[in-house]
Amino acid sequence: MTGLGDEPFVRAVKPLVDAMGAEMLPPSEAEKDDIVLSWEGAEVIAVRLPQLADSLDHLLVAMERKAGKPLAELDRKEKQEAVRLLEARGAFSVRHGVETVAGALGVSRFTVYNYLNREKAT
Repeated sequence: MTGLGDEPFVRAVKPLVDAMGAEMLPPSEAEKDDIVLSWEGAEVIAVRLPQLADSLDHLLVAMERKAGKPLAELDRKEKQEAVRLLEARGAFSVRHGVETVAGALGVSRFTVYNYLNREKAT
């Protein structure tokens, strides 16, 4: 975030950008796929979104931070809820998403599929 200063707008959007696993840059360094954010008519920051595969890792880290412990230490009900939230955020549309989530939760792919099927049945 070098060169972005301490503008209130930058401070306001930083938690969102961090949660997405994105990177904030000066607008002058923006590339064509970056999103330039303006405030009061002036370009303030550019946001570089992460690659889709990296997004799943950021989701898992954010869930661990919120839980206050590794996802593998969650009880069964908490793991089921985590799978539900991850599905709602599109985690399983990423290649190897089920395997990645299963590894983070310390369960098998079969268990993740069971959690997903259980959610769809209710």
